[in-house]
Amino acid sequence: MKNEISVLITDDNIEFGDILNEYLSQSEDMKVVGIARDGLQALEKIKELKPDVVILDVIMPNLDGIGVLEKISAMDNIRKPIFVMLSAIGQDIFIQQAMSLGAEYYIVKPFNVEVLISRIRQLYKENCVSSFHESRSIIKKAPSTVLKQQENSHDVEVQVTYMMRDIGIPPHMSGYQYIREAIVQTINNSKVFGSITKVLYPAVAQKFNTTPQKVERAIRNAIESAWSRGNPDSIDTLFGYTINYSKGKPTNSEFIAMIADKVRINMNLHKS
Repeated sequence: MKNEISVLITDDNIEFGDILNEYLSQSEDMKVVGIARDGLQALEKIKELKPDVVILDVIMPNLDGIGVLEKISAMDNIRKPIFVMLSAIGQDIFIQQAMSLGAEYYIVKPFNVEVLISRIRQLYKENCVSSFHESRSIIKKAPSTVLKQQENSHDVEVQVTYMMRDIGIPPHMSGYQYIREAIVQTINNSKVFGSITKVLYPAVAQKFNTTPQKVERAIRNAIESAWSRGNPDSIDTLFGYTINYSKGKPTNSEFIAMIADKVRINMNLHKS
């Protein structure tokens, strides 16, 4: 067994990819051999670098993660790495499709990097022990029982995730998951928004085992990050003149309410 596990990171979010690279590089038994920013780059680097593990984002430009898996599975003359899928979407259809194409692990953003590192070590060890990848049948059971972080309102969650991604809220920030949960809860039950401080923040805090004060602060920081480093065109296109990039960042309640209303309109939902 080699001393180091060679890893290729594939994610179009430059900041997230760099942060993940920094974390993995701190592990003595891992070596990041490259970073790809889209699926086409990933294919070239897989053939060139022959990594042991590929961390592969599902949603990417030019060729998405599922497309990468499809092309690799169709190749006979290539050493197939262990694929660890990353996604902000926890829908069963994506998980099942990725697993059917050879992915060995699927984790929903945001996640604990230490857990990811532990799983990479586990998968690498199991694949070294069994050259025929006999452990796959065990690993495939994990996503639906362990990894999924949201069990309901998948269509709503997908819409919210895409909007947050377009705006430029960094998925590694704790406020990312708090905002998403707050918006989903608001869409599913608008009454929780009637008192954002007394009802909504505590509800989100309870789910993530934290405090309402930390939820409020993390959401505010995430919005500030989006307004300072996000995509002004996407923000203006999404919100129009109601919340304008040039006007400065919205309050937490304004932001959550606007996203919730946009999703309701897009999905033709009525307030509950």
